[in-house]
Amino acid sequence: MNCVKSAAAAVCQALVIGTSIAILVACGGKSSTLSGGGSTNPIAPAASNVAAAVVNAGPSGNDVNTLFTSVTICVPGSTTSCQTIDDIEIDTGSSGLRVLASALSLSLPTVTDTNGNNLLECTQFVDGVSWGPIATADLTVAGETAASLPIQVIGDTTFSSVPADCSSIGTVEDTVSSFGANGILGIGVFTQDCGVACTIAPANGVYYACSSPTECTAITLALTSQVPNPATYFATDNNGVIIELPGVATTGAATVTGSIVFGVDTETNNASGKATVITVGGDGTSDAGNFTTNFNSASYDASFFDAGSNGLYFNDSSLSECPGTPPSGYYCPAGTENFAATVVGLNNASANVNFSVANADTLFNGGASLTAFANLAGTFPQDDSFDWGLPFFFGRNVYFVFEGKSTSVGTGPYNAF
Repeated sequence: MNCVKSAAAAVCQALVIGTSIAILVACGGKSSTLSGGGSTNPIAPAASNVAAAVVNAGPSGNDVNTLFTSVTICVPGSTTSCQTIDDIEIDTGSSGLRVLASALSLSLPTVTDTNGNNLLECTQFVDGVSWGPIATADLTVAGETAASLPIQVIGDTTFSSVPADCSSIGTVEDTVSSFGANGILGIGVFTQDCGVACTIAPANGVYYACSSPTECTAITLALTSQVPNPATYFATDNNGVIIELPGVATTGAATVTGSIVFGVDTETNNASGKATVITVGGDGTSDAGNFTTNFNSASYDASFFDAGSNGLYFNDSSLSECPGTPPSGYYCPAGTENFAATVVGLNNASANVNFSVANADTLFNGGASLTAFANLAGTFPQDDSFDWGLPFFFGRNVYFVFEGKSTSVGTGPYNAF
C-alpha cells in the first residue's frame, strides 16, 4: 500500500492528501544529477512572511518525502501560555491546522454549539481517519499571526470514543507513529476544510455535535464555523502561499531545506513573476481544486498539486508495481523511466512537465539516510486523478492562490509554477 492519504472528493472540496509513510526506509547513494523542476529556482531567505520548510525522517523516524515546518500555538489572548511544535506537515491538499493531542501541552478552549455541545471532526483519508475536538488558539508561523483560530486537536483522550460512522471509514490514526507527524498545516486553495458540502447534509460524516464524550451526532455546519485555512486568518499576506524547494539528486537526499512564503504579490519576495497560472475548480463544483493532466494519450481530469503526497500518484498499466509489502503500490520499473505530461487549467493555460519514475524498491534499499526522492511514484485509487505530490515540488516554486483572493495576475483558486 502506498502512502497517500486523501479524503473523499464527495466529502470535501478537493482530495486531501497527506501525512505519513508507514515503512522503514533505507536509502543511499550520491549523484551530481538533479531531479525535479530544476536546481536554480530562487529560495526565499528568512523574512517575516517566510517559514523554513524541511524534508526529513520526521518524528517517527521513517517518513519519506514529507515536508515539515514549526508553528507556535498560544492560548487565545495569552503571550505566555504558548508552545512551539516542530514536525508539522505542510499540506497544500487540505485546509486547516490539526495538531496531535500527544504533541500539545496547552489546554485550549474547545468550541461548542448554541446548545453547549462540543464540536468534533472526523477527518477522512483514503487509508484512515483522525478524530478530535475543535479548539481555538492563537497561531504564529514565521512572523504571521492568526488570532482565535479554530483548529482540530487529534486524539484527545476526553473524546476517545470514535463514532461508528467515522471509524468504519478506515483505521483511526490518532498517534504520532500512525500519523507520521505532530500535525498538519493545511494551506491549500480553499478557505474552509470542508466547504459547501458540509453545509448541505450531515450524512457526509465530517462534523459532529457531542453532548458527552460518547454521545455524538453528525451535523451540518456553516462555512464560518468550519476549520479554516490558517493563512486566510493572517492580517496581511493572506491571499496565497508559495512552496519553494531546491532540486535533489536522482538517487535522493538525506534532507531538503526550502521555504513557505506567505502571500502572493504582497511583498518584494513573493511576486508572481512569469509563472504559468493554472486555474482550478472552486468550492462546490465537480472539479473543485482540480485541473487536467494529459499523459500517455489519456486525460486525468481530477488532477492536483499536493505537497502532502509523498509521491507522484497515477495509474499506468505500462509501469510494473513493486512486488511484496513494502513497498506494494509503488512503481518498480526495471530502470528509471522518463516521461512528459501537460497540465491544463480551467483557463486553458497549459504547461509541460517532465518527470521520472525510478524503481521504488531500489530507492528504499539504497542506504539508510535518504528521505527525499524526486522520482518516487505509485498507483492512485481513482483512475481519473493524477496526484502531483512532493516530487513535483523539488526544483520549483509552486503557487497556491486562495479562492476569491486576487493577485497581480488573477483571482483564485489557482496554482502557478
